[in-house]
Amino acid sequence: MINLVWLVPLFPLLGFLINGLGRNTLSKTIIGFTGCLAVLASFAVSLGIFFELNSSEAKSFLIPVFDWISAGNVKVPFSFLVDPLSALMLLIVTGIGFLIHVYSTGYMHHDAGFGKFFSYLNLFIFFMLLLVLGSNYVVMFIGWEGVGLCSYLLIGFWFTNSSYASAAKKAFVMNRIGDLGFLIAVFLIFTTFNSVEFANVFPQAAAMASGDSMLILITTLLFVGAVGKSAQIPLFTWLPDAMAGPTPVSALIHAATMVTAGIYMIARSNILFTLAPSTLGLISVIGLATLFLAASIALSQTDIKKVLAYSTVSQLGYMFLGLGVGAYTGAFFHVITHAFFKALLFLGAGSVIHAMSNEQDMRNMGGLKKKLPVTFLTMMIGTIAIAGLPPFSGFFSKDEILAHVYEHNKVFWVIAVVGAMFTSFYMFRMMYLTFNGSFRGTSDQEHHLHESPSSMTIPLIVLAVLSAAGGLIGIPAVLGGGHWLASFLAPVFEASNAKAGHLTLDHTTEYILMAVSVTAALISMLYAYSRYVKQGHVPADDRTERGTLSRLSYHKFYIDEIYDSLISRPLDSLSAFFYRTVDKLGIDGIVNGFGKGAVEASKGFRLLQSGMVGFYILMMVAGIIALLVYSMYKL
Repeated sequence: MINLVWLVPLFPLLGFLINGLGRNTLSKTIIGFTGCLAVLASFAVSLGIFFELNSSEAKSFLIPVFDWISAGNVKVPFSFLVDPLSALMLLIVTGIGFLIHVYSTGYMHHDAGFGKFFSYLNLFIFFMLLLVLGSNYVVMFIGWEGVGLCSYLLIGFWFTNSSYASAAKKAFVMNRIGDLGFLIAVFLIFTTFNSVEFANVFPQAAAMASGDSMLILITTLLFVGAVGKSAQIPLFTWLPDAMAGPTPVSALIHAATMVTAGIYMIARSNILFTLAPSTLGLISVIGLATLFLAASIALSQTDIKKVLAYSTVSQLGYMFLGLGVGAYTGAFFHVITHAFFKALLFLGAGSVIHAMSNEQDMRNMGGLKKKLPVTFLTMMIGTIAIAGLPPFSGFFSKDEILAHVYEHNKVFWVIAVVGAMFTSFYMFRMMYLTFNGSFRGTSDQEHHLHESPSSMTIPLIVLAVLSAAGGLIGIPAVLGGGHWLASFLAPVFEASNAKAGHLTLDHTTEYILMAVSVTAALISMLYAYSRYVKQGHVPADDRTERGTLSRLSYHKFYIDEIYDSLISRPLDSLSAFFYRTVDKLGIDGIVNGFGKGAVEASKGFRLLQSGMVGFYILMMVAGIIALLVYSMYKL
């Protein structure tokens, strides 16, 4: 089955071609079936690959597809790498991608661009699969750029709305900033190691000294790429704006695909980063700052999708914090659990929006628990999971990261725990405002309230089960487990673990850390319950009724406005100046000047053609005299 890995990206590519070419002729039933079947077929092959790899003694397989670039000493084959890391990513991308496709058949059923939407979704899955399967940085970069393109197409899917089109452009531009860093890093990798193949680069890197300046430069540039793709400070503002796309797009981008690409790339390149401790320090600081800032903003948002968007940015910060302290397994564990509960929460939010006739403001919701029982129950499971409460999945992955952070830096741990408190508060706040109390919308909205169709609720139920039980793959020894995930991923992180060591906390300390994080989450949950259920508080509509901190949080600390003032407007002014002076007066002036000169010269020479024979004879005589003078001068 492993030798058939090329089928995994091929099926979504075929789905893209069929739905793209037949978008105006095929029925919605055929389009939905084709799109879902393509991803399901990829999932089935991925599942077979996973089981074969799990039972095999060899844990890494290089599958050549075809010879690609060969010029001088530059040889870049188009080949795939199958190992525990890529096998798990295949299951995440295709499994959750399939559930999102099924959900989309119901959510987008009445949209005029149904066929185009499914073709874009299939293309998105194709490029993400290329990204995780590539055996070298160049193939990875193709997938990396491809998901950026697809995110632009999907975020701006309803492009007739100018603000949605602007959000798509913003995502595209900010990703290009990060991608430049990644591209330069690939050039430096080839210059340093004379190869871009993982199998050639990583062994050479492992023999280098820790703190090597070239490794630090390469890993810093790779991290710049990850910052753009995975929405970290300062390139994080595109992700909340990506809510402009349809809700299934939000789930796909935030949960299973694009934003996890940066985590995957660093995890794949782990030995490079382990030998660049200063880069790891930078990653942990950026991750910590991002998780705290995004959680602070989410505390006061009233748009249900914006709460989840900033939650994603915050959870990505946790993953980067884990990577920064060397907890590669813990960070990837959180990628998996986050894919489960964040996909669930976004699709659940889509179910609420669907029932509320496209209303997204939680201040106009309330009392939906009885009308949307399946949506409520499944979203509550996802909320408990993301809050880090046992025994759901988020508890195990977040606890593992926090344990490594505690061992690495106690101050970082305190800030991360406060961030976890914020997470619990804003998530339960979202649930209470949406599902508890009395209905605050219009009578027309209340009349049309109904549970979503089975095509939307079945994926919610499956994701709820995964969110509840997903942590079982990583139960730590302190709780009597064998941490299957750490054992399975051990070959991928073997070199890094040999140099960085393992967690050395005693069981008593681990129990205390767990108790602290769980207690913090429970306190936040109870405070949210008291404020939004017992007291029935609804966030103020008028900004003047908010406190200073609440107003700053609600307006996202004016970061977009700061970027606009410090970067966008000066660049716009500079470009306008160059347009007026360099472009119009300079380049256009020179080109137009030659044109005008030719016209004016022709006007002058035209006067010589007077039609008078005497004038022509005079000019001939003058010409002959001039030739004679020239000949005499020459002699």
